[in-house]
Amino acid sequence: MTRRWRTATLLAAALVPLAFLLIFFVWPVAAMLAKGIGAGEALTRVLASARTWNVLWHTVWMAGAGTALSVLLGVPGAYVLYRLRFPGRRAVRALSVVPFVLPTVVVGVAFRALLGDAGPYGFLGIDKTSWAVVLAMAFFNYAVVTRTVGSLWEGLPLHDDAARTLGASPARAFFTVTLPELAPAIVSSAAIVFLFCSTAYALVRTLGTPGFGTLETEIYTQTNTFLDLEAAAIYSALQLLVVLCAVAAAGYFRSRAPLAIARRPLRRPTRGAIPALVVTGATAVFLIAAPIASLAINSLRRGGQWTLDNYRELARSTAGGTTALDALGNSLWAAALATVVSVGAGVILAVVLSRRVFSRPGKLAQAGLEGLSLMPLGISAVTLGFGTFITLRLTLENTQILVPAVQAVVALPLVTRAMLPVLRSINPRLREASATLGAGPWRTLLNVDGRMALRSLGVAIGFGFAVALGEFGATSFLAAGQNQTLPLLIERLINRPGAGNYGMAMAASTVLGVVTGGIMALCDSLGGATPGVALATRPSHARSAPRASAERSAPLGSATAKERQSDDRAS
Repeated sequence: MTRRWRTATLLAAALVPLAFLLIFFVWPVAAMLAKGIGAGEALTRVLASARTWNVLWHTVWMAGAGTALSVLLGVPGAYVLYRLRFPGRRAVRALSVVPFVLPTVVVGVAFRALLGDAGPYGFLGIDKTSWAVVLAMAFFNYAVVTRTVGSLWEGLPLHDDAARTLGASPARAFFTVTLPELAPAIVSSAAIVFLFCSTAYALVRTLGTPGFGTLETEIYTQTNTFLDLEAAAIYSALQLLVVLCAVAAAGYFRSRAPLAIARRPLRRPTRGAIPALVVTGATAVFLIAAPIASLAINSLRRGGQWTLDNYRELARSTAGGTTALDALGNSLWAAALATVVSVGAGVILAVVLSRRVFSRPGKLAQAGLEGLSLMPLGISAVTLGFGTFITLRLTLENTQILVPAVQAVVALPLVTRAMLPVLRSINPRLREASATLGAGPWRTLLNVDGRMALRSLGVAIGFGFAVALGEFGATSFLAAGQNQTLPLLIERLINRPGAGNYGMAMAASTVLGVVTGGIMALCDSLGGATPGVALATRPSHARSAPRASAERSAPLGSATAKERQSDDRAS
């Protein structure tokens, strides 16, 4: 295949995900911004209102407090889980990741069970308060800090050991040597956590919308209660500004984080590690395990007795015109369709973005397409849902396709990023060898890229389905009545009075959490440890080691720096 024909093929393939993003992402968001900017009188009224600034401050305050707590607990956790060797380390690491897999509405209901009057932490008296939201934010984002900081910490050079050899105390070595090296990763993870906290719409709604609420809850109120679409558009613009600031900060500090050279051997815990061990153990038990256990226990209790009535009534009792089983069916149907769309578009994007382009216009187009595919990560789902509401929902007769479409938009960046690093690490000479042996372009794509990306494809399917199944923000603007999904039904139940509604919310949340976690685990095991995965994975130290060392240590199937440079010159 000639280079011109290959470029035309990549361009034609890229048109499919590009058209999807333009219709279901760019148009709704641009229409929302235009409506907010063009509403001059409404803009003056909203910005002059004291409530607007109270809502903005409450949003930033809760996000900042959730970020601070996540970092304070996550940094010791990163040290314990990535630098120390002790029995049960893998189990604790797996437990720390569980909250990030759960749908946010399940997390909110779990903390209602934990902090309610009858819950283990009911004596704190913080149920339906801002502090309940802050704790839930820390629960949800703990893994972000531990994985981001820990991945760097386990590969840092032995500078702290050198400082200890020169007479520095453990505390001084940490604060003067290790902490400055970790600072970019800590700040980058904090910016990412702030982004997630400022868009924790489902958490805030499920926990009772305390205080002034957030910008996202105000968008929903202005749309569904006051029918003031112009004010909602202005609040969406403010929300977008907050999110873009967090995205810019995360990108800035991530680019300044040092690269890990090689994994250092784990250490046995010493006396100096006791404080970090205590903090991590307490976090694992009282912040992570306790809400999950409370949710499961409360789903089996009603009126102080053990019973399965909460689960039985999921098929009988209705809320908002549908039963929980019907809502689960709606969720599974929408999530399955969204997964098909997001994985299909994500595979095309990953293939197009992983191919080497040599012309400057081609490189610019490739960079622009990658940036566009990642933009849904930086846009609130509420903003996307509201934009879709004022554009597509008000113009289409059949709106049932909108829920899977917006769920696919939300899942697309994660699906693409799950496969793109693997495809980019494949040595281009493997494809050239396949073509030399007579394989056509499609056969080369299947035999080389397909085999090596098989496991990442399973992870991508799991991410896509889990994100779509638990999506709440955009869906809350588009699904109603008999078409509502299970997360929407759970939010209705948990905020209604009555022990029956409370019990059904617990049972429905447990079902949603089990289904999501089970599908993630199943898809993660899809493909197994295929040879292609080992070939496609390039060790992190090959990027920073000297060229000769990189050439010696690079496994078969990975391209060393020297090979890539020679390929570029030949091309």
